[in-house]
Amino acid sequence: MVTNDDLAELMDTSHDWIVQRTGIHERRWVDPETSTSDLGLEAANAAIADAGIDPSEIDMIVFATLSPDHEFPGAACFLQAKLDLPGIPAMDVRQQCTGFVYALSTADAMIRAGNADTVLVVGAEVHSKGLDQTTAGRDVTVLFGDGAGALVVQSTEVGDARHDAHVWDTRLHADGSFAEALWLPAPGMAYERFISEEHFEEGLNYPQMDGRTVFVNAVKRMPETVEEILSENGVTTDDIDLFVFHQANMRIIESVAHRLGIPEEKVVNTIDHTANTTAATLPICLDEARDRGKLEPGMLVVGAAFGSGFTWGSMLLRW
Repeated sequence: MVTNDDLAELMDTSHDWIVQRTGIHERRWVDPETSTSDLGLEAANAAIADAGIDPSEIDMIVFATLSPDHEFPGAACFLQAKLDLPGIPAMDVRQQCTGFVYALSTADAMIRAGNADTVLVVGAEVHSKGLDQTTAGRDVTVLFGDGAGALVVQSTEVGDARHDAHVWDTRLHADGSFAEALWLPAPGMAYERFISEEHFEEGLNYPQMDGRTVFVNAVKRMPETVEEILSENGVTTDDIDLFVFHQANMRIIESVAHRLGIPEEKVVNTIDHTANTTAATLPICLDEARDRGKLEPGMLVVGAAFGSGFTWGSMLLRW
């Protein structure tokens, strides 16, 4: 656990400064030996046990992350080896904060097409090793934590959509014209050399963010995609039992809920103790909501996310 006071020892900040701007009190950062696929493995094993299946039943892995163990191959391949599941397809989804929605949509599409029966969907991130832990990187660094979550998605016959658990729908969007409003400039193949001393000297190896542009678009796009998925499926906010939004900033979450007219008791928040865990955020929220007794079988759930790319999307689930 890394508290705001811990960060204040590394950079010019304070607990009150961080809380007032973000709602974050603490976050989890991994030890030096732990990788993203390690976190994914813990989440995967927990999800497999919770689903009551044998790992051999999994016939596909979809791993959402912006922080893979290595530039290539993808984190899904490293996780596959750790699960000892050779031969099945394993793919990364690099859609940042919206990654889990994209990954779940991919799993759902593969199942509906008959190409898979049991898909392991993982969202995991290790941000801490790539953050500028000095005052120069303060505005970004205080926002992020490490974490992982996973779901096992299986084919099923839906007899009654009002009660039977299933992925009802997903909606995906992106606008690459905002790609440089929240990004990691280097290393990359856009340069003469993949990585150079100049990149480090200019701090291009650390995340960069236009905070105001991100905020304005987040509070616009998340309500839009929620309204879209509800309208397309003939339900209203009153029909939804629980809302899970990407946990980037408490002010964003509150603004989205306000625009949608959602009562506070229908929204689950984890940002105060997890910070922004990017692709791991939505599964962590779902898991904590269940542990708190806010998520029960049969509930209708909407999740929405927005992040780098810009990407955004929503998911409608009968839990």
